Amino acid sequence: MPPVERRYDPTARSGDGAGTGTKQVGGAGWNRRALLGATLAAGALACGSKVRPSDEGDGATPEPVADPTAFDLLETSIAELGAQMHSGERTARQITELYLERIARHDRDGVGLRAVIETNPDALAIAEGLDAERAAGQVRGPLHGIPILLKDNIDTADRNTTTAGSLALEGSIPRRDAYVAARLRQAGAVLLGKANLSEWANFRSTESSSGWSARGGQCRNPYALDRNPCGSSSGSGAATSASFCAAAVGTETNGSIVCPSSACGIVGIKPTVGLVSRSGIVPISHTQDTAGPMARTVEDAATLLGALVGVDPDDPSTLPAAERGSGDYLGQLDAGGLRGRRIGVWRDPFGFDPRVDAAMEEALAALRDGGAEVIDFEGLAPREELGRAPFTVLLYEFKAGLNAYLESLGPAAPVKSLEEVIAFNTAHADRELQYFGQEILESAQEKGSLEEDEYREALRLVLRLTREEGIDRVVGEHRLDAIAAPTGGAAWLIDLVHGDSFGGGSSSPAAIAGYPNVTVPAGFVRELPVGISFFGPAWSEGVLLRIAYAFEQATRHRRAPTYRAPGALVDGAGGSA
Repeated sequence: MPPVERRYDPTARSGDGAGTGTKQVGGAGWNRRALLGATLAAGALACGSKVRPSDEGDGATPEPVADPTAFDLLETSIAELGAQMHSGERTARQITELYLERIARHDRDGVGLRAVIETNPDALAIAEGLDAERAAGQVRGPLHGIPILLKDNIDTADRNTTTAGSLALEGSIPRRDAYVAARLRQAGAVLLGKANLSEWANFRSTESSSGWSARGGQCRNPYALDRNPCGSSSGSGAATSASFCAAAVGTETNGSIVCPSSACGIVGIKPTVGLVSRSGIVPISHTQDTAGPMARTVEDAATLLGALVGVDPDDPSTLPAAERGSGDYLGQLDAGGLRGRRIGVWRDPFGFDPRVDAAMEEALAALRDGGAEVIDFEGLAPREELGRAPFTVLLYEFKAGLNAYLESLGPAAPVKSLEEVIAFNTAHADRELQYFGQEILESAQEKGSLEEDEYREALRLVLRLTREEGIDRVVGEHRLDAIAAPTGGAAWLIDLVHGDSFGGGSSSPAAIAGYPNVTVPAGFVRELPVGISFFGPAWSEGVLLRIAYAFEQATRHRRAPTYRAPGALVDGAGGSA
């Protein structure tokens, strides 16, 4: 999630918080000079220069490199990949190899997207095994042989590590898969590797740069390489948009799926808390955390969501998913799904950028043209009454949850408590604290247990104001099927001096309530994508996906990124898009 200090307010105008099969570790020697040198070199590449950044980042040496917009599997859907394997046009191994080659060519080299921390050294062997199953007539489902990236806070008990981007957990291999990773393996997915992220899911500093981790370096936006990909699931968003994988799994506490999905021009689903298990995922908040799909189309996202859903005995919040969840959301998709729907427009997040407003008005017109009734309203959640309560909840829950997670790693864990993480960062400040601090970690460490009155009262307040007096109230009063709002603004410039510059967003009410949120591409601002969010009551994923799919099919705003050069979008007056 983006820095919570700036984003806990639900009415604030912002959203949340090399070779094939080899590990990629990039934080240790990455400095501001290297960032600028490598970014400029990659930007020149996007404009046609054949250059690649040197190891030091102090210029470029002439060397032929591949065109990032040319790729055999560019924009290829999950269903299309499945059809290729079914027909014998390609095998799972061949598809996996193509994605691994693309990552090797353009993640640290080439355009230098830095969306992937490490690839899975066993990916090709896994794909070969799935090919053998297919040849024997055993196909597990639509994800059989499909390469999927996981955010680097999702446990895998294999030769990949799980570190939340932090050097403090470097080398950590959990004792078992996260439940969602196990579900994907059972579905036949090829776990391709670990995506970069904002370190500790962006719950470290109020001055952080989204997409930066000590292990992965600064992830970039594939539409413009000097722009930020947003949110803590930044690598999952950028990699999916750049066709580094068929799709990816991200996690969200407040905006960390929907914000990078919007900024990177893809579809993101933040499910109801409890639809998808959180066991084996490095936590922030047990009341807000959830994993979710990030994909280039609603259909792909719905396919991935169906594989993630399940009842996990280690996560009691998933018990209702036995009745309220579904293993098949594809049946909800209907190009005519807007007809007869009542969609409320939350107007409070509008107004931070007239160009985003213009894109949203066009989106609302498309909803009406599709047969939906659009109803304006304001005042979804009382800003003043909420105050700092949402952030207080996160501080308490992060300390308790992280300590429990680190304990679960067993005696081999590099660090065993939040206190030890803070001490590690202090001892390795030259690499961990070179751009921003860890004041959020320190604030969390100062909190007591979950039995404290301060925590209990804050939790009761935020749930009441965002659920029964928030989303549930508005949906009931206006008889709504969903609520729509701008997901966020166009991507801002990467800034490791001042941190993030969020323009606006709408993620907080659904995030704090634990309710579902789906974002879909809704247009562009100066060649940078922006998205529209559809959110609603708990367990309304089916309705939201039907609306999102119909909107997507009517508008088709998604287009592949162009890797524009640094400065290409700066206007003549010295401002920026």
